[in-house]
Amino acid sequence: NQISQSQKITQTDQEDSDILALASTGRQGVVQVFFVRAGKLIGRDHFFLTGVEEETKSDIMTSFVKQFYAGTPYIPRELILSERIEDREIIEEWLGSKRGQKVYIHTPIKGEKERLVELARKNASLLLQQDEEKIKREEARTIGAMERLGEILNIPGLHRIESYDISNLSGFNSVGSMVVYEQGKPKRNDYRKFRIKSVKGPDDYASLEEVLTRRLLHAKKEEEELKEKKISKEYGSFSRYPDLILMDGGKG
Repeated sequence: NQISQSQKITQTDQEDSDILALASTGRQGVVQVFFVRAGKLIGRDHFFLTGVEEETKSDIMTSFVKQFYAGTPYIPRELILSERIEDREIIEEWLGSKRGQKVYIHTPIKGEKERLVELARKNASLLLQQDEEKIKREEARTIGAMERLGEILNIPGLHRIESYDISNLSGFNSVGSMVVYEQGKPKRNDYRKFRIKSVKGPDDYASLEEVLTRRLLHAKKEEEELKEKKISKEYGSFSRYPDLILMDGGKG
């Protein structure tokens, strides 16, 4: 059902126009743009939008038009939109000054223009559906896996996992590594390394005890500092405690 590249547009007043259509769900949206020049569709592009759950379609389209045409080098004679936008006359004047002649913005409700807008909207909806399916698959692989692991281990609300391992070079210069996963995804900003201070020789169990003790003491100290500054502990790195700790080494 997608309009083909270089397909002839029948109406002469659409010889130089951009057709923009929006499809959105609660949390994201897609704007599909068709570029019509000399009566032919010469190209298309689409743009994924996030953080739109609290905006109306009119607000989304208004913001997109302003941002897109502020950066594009060519301004067409006409914009054909799926949604009415705020401050249409002001935006027409602004675009006209960039183009050097009058620019028109229309939101058609019937006729050939409305048919083309609807086609662009269908394309946007298809892209949005494909993206949502991808997100669902990713959530099943990450959040779904965490939920399943929480069920197996009887840990309701499993959110954050920290894993610890000790490495050394020929028994010397031992280092503890802390790897963090939240909602099934690596949280690399929270990764840490601890140079072992109190343990001599290759003793993984004593080294893990040191690493975990230091990690939890860091958390306690950070909590106190954030509390004094009246800052939420969500902004700390150590003050977010793990729901599950994994340690390498087997039985000690």
